[in-house]
Amino acid sequence: MDEDARRRHSSSFGAAAIAYAEHRPDYARAALRWALEPAPGARVLDLGAGTGKLTATLAEVSDDVTAVEPDPAMLAELRRTLPGIRALSGSAEAIPLPDASVDAVVAGNAMHWFDMAVAGPEIARVLSPGGVLAGLWNVVDDRVDWVAGLATVSGSAAIGPRDTPASWRDATATMHLPKTSGARFGSPEQAEFPHGQRRTADSLVATLATRAGMLVMPERERAETLDRIRAYLASRPETADGEFTLPMLTCVLRVRRL
Repeated sequence: MDEDARRRHSSSFGAAAIAYAEHRPDYARAALRWALEPAPGARVLDLGAGTGKLTATLAEVSDDVTAVEPDPAMLAELRRTLPGIRALSGSAEAIPLPDASVDAVVAGNAMHWFDMAVAGPEIARVLSPGGVLAGLWNVVDDRVDWVAGLATVSGSAAIGPRDTPASWRDATATMHLPKTSGARFGSPEQAEFPHGQRRTADSLVATLATRAGMLVMPERERAETLDRIRAYLASRPETADGEFTLPMLTCVLRVRRL
């Protein structure tokens, strides 16, 4: 994806902030515990926090959570749903916090939108020595037959790079902070944790409609894609009637500031 496309996709979520908050899944608690385990303290920054899906889980495990989000609509929704959380306007490339002010920086389904050439030094700046940077991604488990079929029918705009276990591992294997003059980072670690989301056919279609590739798609193509997904879900015994669990994994990329 070129830089213009990356910016267009990363800025697409604000228009769907309420739907994003309603339909996007939370994150496996075990994944978050693993992500934070090496952190030297409890001060946590949720970077690119969106509407607060990860922030809410962080607040269950830490009393010192700050959220930073660049999109005004997403930030407004976060502040509405989590009024007790310190939530600031800012970005990975311009973090509105002092040097060495947090022990962990986490990003939920957001790190791949960061310009790491700029964000890397900024993240290093706000992390304390020994601090942790972790990206968390919710991916669908296409080792399950009907989920693999859903991925094929949906196309890459709805279920794309980093959205299935194997493609996530490949896409994040070299996603590593650049070396900076002021800090060094250790080798990245990857881990995966079982997760799931209760959905109906209609709510799963609504979830997939909040993916960046779908949000920037021309309206006619978007409608056709969503209709195709609805037809597939109606054809499968696992998803045709009532609620079901969408098999997922929360995948984590973790690295420590040396």
